[in-house]
Amino acid sequence: MILLVIGLSAPTRLYHKTVVDHCENLRNVRSLDKTSKNVGYGLVGAPACGDWMELQIQVDEKGTTVDAKFKTFGCGSATASLATEWVLQLWKTVEEALTIKNSDIAKELCLPLLKLHCSILVEDAIQAALRQGNTGSPGLLA
Repeated sequence: MILLVIGLSAPTRLYHKTVVDHCENLRNVRSLDKTSKNVGYGLVGAPACGDWMELQIQVDEKGTTVDAKFKTFGCGSATASLATEWVLQLWKTVEEALTIKNSDIAKELCLPLLKLHCSILVEDAIQAALRQGNTGSPGLLA
């Protein structure tokens, strides 16, 4: 279902209401401590569209995701995709969080085909943050 609202600008009309909500009510747009051993850091981008995403995921001593923060330069779909990632991965083990696919995010946000690259970037950011860890670390799986 696509949100059509009279009186809003043309770009707003192209987004599903869930995307609009995530953009109007920003969640988790911040940073965690990049030097912490329990914070994984992923930075991904797509030069073709100009989007980039920085994602940080914090895990506890049991390997459960307890927080995530992000920064992005991109469209509303990029912002909403990262915010949705937080909802989907919170309180999961690292292994469970690694199973989140771009299709899960796209489905949650009703992303059109033209915007699927945003959810693909988020999947890449999750993989990078959890597998690579922070700068100089072997990753949160080690």
